[in-house]
Amino acid sequence: MKLSIIMPAYNERRTIEEIVKRVLAVDLPGITKEIVIVDDASSDGTADILKTMDGRDGIRVFTQAPNQGKGAAVARGFRKATGDILLIQDADLEYDPAEYPNLLGPILRGDADVVYGSRFLGSPHGQRVLYFWHSVGNRLLTLLSNAITDLNLTDMETCYKAFTRQVASRLDLRSRRFGIEPEMTCKVARLRARIYEIPISYHGRTYAEGKKIGFMDAVQAAWTILRYARWSPRE
Repeated sequence: MKLSIIMPAYNERRTIEEIVKRVLAVDLPGITKEIVIVDDASSDGTADILKTMDGRDGIRVFTQAPNQGKGAAVARGFRKATGDILLIQDADLEYDPAEYPNLLGPILRGDADVVYGSRFLGSPHGQRVLYFWHSVGNRLLTLLSNAITDLNLTDMETCYKAFTRQVASRLDLRSRRFGIEPEMTCKVARLRARIYEIPISYHGRTYAEGKKIGFMDAVQAAWTILRYARWSPRE
C-alpha cells in the first residue's frame, strides 16, 4: 500500500521544512509514503528550500509557473501521484499529519472511498480560536454544498481529504483556486462514493501569519457548487 501526500505550496518559507518533517515522522505500518509538493511560483525562497528536498525521502517537487492557484497545484499533484491513496496536506501548520492514521482508517478497513477531516466534529486536541466570520462563511458554504449534493457533511472546506486512487483518477479537477474544495465535493457526490468524516484538530493562522483565503474565494466557492451540481463523470 502506498500513500501519496499532495502538498500545494505558495510562499511557505516559514513552515515548509517543519511540515515536511512532520509528514515524514508519521508512522504508518505497512504503508510507504511519497510527498508530492507542487510549488505554485513562490517568490519568498520556498522554491530554494524545496530544491534541497527534491529526490530525498520519497519527496518529489514540481513547479508551477506562473502562479496558478491552489486548485491547479492540487490537480497537478493528483496527476503526478503514484499512490493507492491520495491525501491533501497544506504546506502551513494548520493541519496535523499525526492524524493520518485516523483519516486513513475508514479507507483501509474497506468502509470508505473518500474521507474528510472535519474541524467541526470536535477534537480532543482543541481548536485555536480565530475569525467568527470565517466560521460562519464555512458553515454557509457547507450548507449550500449539502443542499446541492444531498450529503450531510459538517466541513466541506476542510483541507484534509483522502481519496482512493479509483475515485481520485475520475475527478478531472478544473478549479484554479480555492474552488477546488466544493468541486471535489460535488464530484465525489455525483460519483456516489462512500464518504466518511473524521474529527480533526485545527491550528488556524491569522492573515499576518500567512493565511490567504478571503471573501472573494467564498463567492467563487458558491459559484463552483452551482457549476458542478450536475457534473457527469467520464467513463
